[in-house]
Amino acid sequence: MGTHDNERKQVDRTSESATHLFTEKLQHNVFGKVTVAMSHFAREWNVPYRHVKFRLAAIDQFRGFAILLMVLANYLAGITCVPAWLKHAPDIGFTVVDSIAPLFIFAIGLTYGLSVRRRVARAGWGKTVAHVTRRYLAFVGIGALLSAGESLVGVSDSPVNWGVLQAIGVAGLLTLWVVRLPIVIRAGIGLVLLAGYQVLLDHGWLAVVMAAPHGGLLGSLSWTAMLILATVVADVFHTYPQQRWRYLGTIFLLLALGSMVSLWVPISKNRVSASYVLVSLGMSGLLFAGFAYLTEYDNLGLPLLVAWGQNPLLLYCAHYILLGLFVLPGIYFPAWYAAASPGTVLVQILLLAGGLSGIAWLLYREGWIGSL
Repeated sequence: MGTHDNERKQVDRTSESATHLFTEKLQHNVFGKVTVAMSHFAREWNVPYRHVKFRLAAIDQFRGFAILLMVLANYLAGITCVPAWLKHAPDIGFTVVDSIAPLFIFAIGLTYGLSVRRRVARAGWGKTVAHVTRRYLAFVGIGALLSAGESLVGVSDSPVNWGVLQAIGVAGLLTLWVVRLPIVIRAGIGLVLLAGYQVLLDHGWLAVVMAAPHGGLLGSLSWTAMLILATVVADVFHTYPQQRWRYLGTIFLLLALGSMVSLWVPISKNRVSASYVLVSLGMSGLLFAGFAYLTEYDNLGLPLLVAWGQNPLLLYCAHYILLGLFVLPGIYFPAWYAAASPGTVLVQILLLAGGLSGIAWLLYREGWIGSL
């Protein structure tokens, strides 16, 4: 027993020494916010710095990939020649584009719990609540401004233009109150909330939810359930770096549960149905597992995606400005946007993605990371 305890203490001291050494080296790195986050991450989760570095790189790449897809999907939405499978399903059904918003929700969940716990330890619960509340109210406010702009220029004809940022904002506000609960209890709350939403959807809410993109304010309850469950999956991933079967088991459990629920509840992004939440969350987890594996074990380096992932909100807002260069003239000249040829679409995609990538890379090289 004594020998085992000594060996364990030696491993802990070795890990701690490596973490401190890594932290000292990082102080000379220009990416201040990222490096500080790494050192806090290592201390909080008590894991060797190697796992910390690669996990954060994987999260940035995954988040960057999600925001890039969101930008491209928004561009393609208004073009006639784009096939249906590259647009949102009108109601029941599931397309490639329907999986994109859950990717970003999952990316938020990967760091949500860590960020809250770290801030509570540093500043206390009261200041943490104030900070998180301001942050996610800002999401709602920015989303409202973008939605108002869409309605003003006629891009959206929905009577209630509830954007993805509003859905994320409400989900972030509500998730705060359960994120520090144990994993099992939090998972139960997420599933009960999802089930309750589905029951209400089937008994009176459907028309209201379908009247607004992303389900409107009522649909935000389902997005909240998704974010809560995403924090559960994230904690499993962070807590057991040497036992990835736990993470993969959780992901496959979500997929199995979602597939079973889909026998009674149709998969629908517009309804934010329970089956949609579970299946899309499981798919997001599988995709992130791929990023994590390639980053940690194959040393995959995708700095451009990291650059996108470090300033996602700024790039998402900026894409509306660049998108306006195509959409607004297209109102008067349909061949420029809505009725554009495949060749024109390809050129515009390259201009849009290239311009935003240039902004992302410049911010990355300068070490600038925006935060709310």
